[in-house]
Formats: sequence, structure tokens, C-alpha cells
Amino acid sequence: MQIIQDMSALGPALHQWRRAGETIALVPTMGALHAGHMALVDAARAAADRVVASIFVNPLQFGAGEDLDRYPRQEAEDARLLEGHGCDLLWTPTAAQMYPPGFATTVRVAGVSERWDGAARPGHFEGVATVVAKLFSAVRPDMALFGEKDFQQLAVIRRMGTDLGLGVDVRGIPTVRDADGLALSSRNAYLSGDERERALALPRSLEQARVAIEAGEPVDAVLDRAKQRLADASFGRIDYVALVDAATLEPLDKARGEMRLIAAAMIGTTRLIDNVRVVSATAVRIGYPRR
Repeated sequence: MQIIQDMSALGPALHQWRRAGETIALVPTMGALHAGHMALVDAARAAADRVVASIFVNPLQFGAGEDLDRYPRQEAEDARLLEGHGCDLLWTPTAAQMYPPGFATTVRVAGVSERWDGAARPGHFEGVATVVAKLFSAVRPDMALFGEKDFQQLAVIRRMGTDLGLGVDVRGIPTVRDADGLALSSRNAYLSGDERERALALPRSLEQARVAIEAGEPVDAVLDRAKQRLADASFGRIDYVALVDAATLEPLDKARGEMRLIAAAMIGTTRLIDNVRVVSATAVRIGYPRR
């Protein structure tokens, strides 16, 4: 596996693959890699001839008082994991390379970015869209793979790619969970043992809500119960628990179409997010696959 930091060396490294007609998949990460990231790499390995992973803790997507300085960093261990899963090239640009002096351009995606995490973390999705646009521009991949755990982020990136005609096939990979159901996240490392146990209320509340909505219970009542379960588990601030249209992320008060239950809440000093797919009663009756 090649490891490149200098952006000027990236193009020549990729050129030989393009000249040979090989397809390139990009897996953008912020490091502190876990089995969820490896699922992305494995999917990329299966879909493309070459796999490029990037590690860049992007300062533009962290707000004031967020965890930029303490975000876990373990590049040597990350590199070993990536190489073990068949990654061909690891790109680790610096902030100075990505945002040189005088950098003044950001990418804003209206609509899908404005609610939920967009409201709870002002400026976050501008930072995400800007860095992903830069990564796409530098690597020029045929496809890029992102985890569905960050479901709104995936929607923002898809919208940006479509609107700007970037020509990258943006693929979402299902959330990877621990055996007890907690979605894998680099930020899980912040949790104490007690917080880790209580954090299970998040996936369990969403799963109970999914079952209730698919059974036809009123959406508002189901969401209220889910929020109460989080409060009972000593979650602090609950930013949102919502049923949304899977494409637009607009809130739904009745089950219809392709849906997601999404949630974000604080436990201790750690903010966790999660989501589950909801299948309409009609789709359940005809055996529509659940993911």
C-alpha cells in the first residue's frame, strides 16, 4: 500500500491506474478506523480495481466547542488496518494543503442540509461538502463509499454530486454495529463503561419505534416514547428523534414511501447519532426487503 501525504504526489500515483483503464474507489475517513470503515473498504475492493482511502480530520466541519482537538488520531494503526483489507493507496493530506492561505471557497447544499444535524451543528455540512468536493477533485474517483450511519451526510453528498455533475457514483453502505446493536463510531471511544451500556438505549429506542410505526401506530406518539426512553437512560440533550423521507429528509407525520428514523443525542460529553430504515406497511405485506 502506498502512503502519500503531499497532494502533488497524488496525481502521478493515480495516473498509471487510469492509463491502464482501472476503476478507482475512494473511501474518505477522518481516521480512528474501525470495522465500519473496513466494511467500506471491503465494498470498495469488491466494486473497483483500485481502492484509495483518505484520512483527514477536517477542521471545517467542527464547530466552536466541538471535539476537533481531542478527536482520536491513530494513523499508524489505521494504515495497518487498511493494508490488511487490500487498500492500494492511503492519502493523508494536511490542513495546510487542503486549506492553504487565502482559501475562501465553501460549498453549501441547501434543502437536505438545513434540518437535523444542520440545525444542531451550524456550518457542519458546509465543511463536509467542501472537503468532499476537494477530495473528489483531487482523486477523481469513479465511485466513493460512505456509511449509512451518517445518513444526512450521505444525502448531502449525493445532492452535491448530482447538482455539480461531479461524475462520482456515491454509494451508501449499511451501518455496522457491535453485537449488542450499538452503531460503530470513532466517538464511541469517548464513552465510559457506564455510558457505553446506557448508550444502547439509542439503537433500541429506534428499533422499537420502527416496529411500532410499521405496525401502524401514530408517528407523534411513537417519537415521544422514543425520546422518553432516551431521557430515562440519562441521555442529556436530545437534538432530534424524527421520521423522515429518505430522499429529502423532510419530517413525516405519517408513514409513507421510503423512510428513515433518525436520532441524535448527548450521553455524557459524547454526541451519538443513529438511524434505521422504516418500511411501509404495504411494502411489508408484499415482502419488500428490509436493510
